[in-house]
Amino acid sequence: MKTLKDAKVGETVRVKKLYGEGPVKRRIMDMGITRGVDLHVRKVAPLGDPMELNVRGYELSVRKADAEMIEVE
Repeated sequence: MKTLKDAKVGETVRVKKLYGEGPVKRRIMDMGITRGVDLHVRKVAPLGDPMELNVRGYELSVRKADAEMIEVE
């Protein structure tokens, strides 16, 4: 299983499944990250946290803990 955390800079991945419970999963979905959407990894901070993504035409920063809950292909 590949998660968003494993994606490399410059890579475009598609969301396969979201993990997490209740408010955490809801927050991820409210940011526009839903099943089937393409995510482009723009940059990753030096220690790997956070990641900067392009999602649905806007830029978004995601923490490593949240990126582990997003399965991609």
